[in-house]
Amino acid sequence: MKNVTVTMEDAVADWARMEAARRNTSVSRLIGEMLAEKMRHDDAYVRAMREVLDFESFGKSDGEYPKRQAPVDRGAE
Repeated sequence: MKNVTVTMEDAVADWARMEAARRNTSVSRLIGEMLAEKMRHDDAYVRAMREVLDFESFGKSDGEYPKRQAPVDRGAE
């Protein structure tokens, strides 16, 4: 593990202390867990985006487009 110094506004530091106490942990561990969750979320998003962009039939057509159905009469009833 690495030690880092974090600078934050007083109000943010106060909130972090209270939140860490509520969770029965340290501010350092709280920040580490929040950053780890953000990293996992971002990695999952990037993987999902790559899967969508790599999808082979994305934007391709193997033939004619389906014929349009007759318009539905939506007159006042």
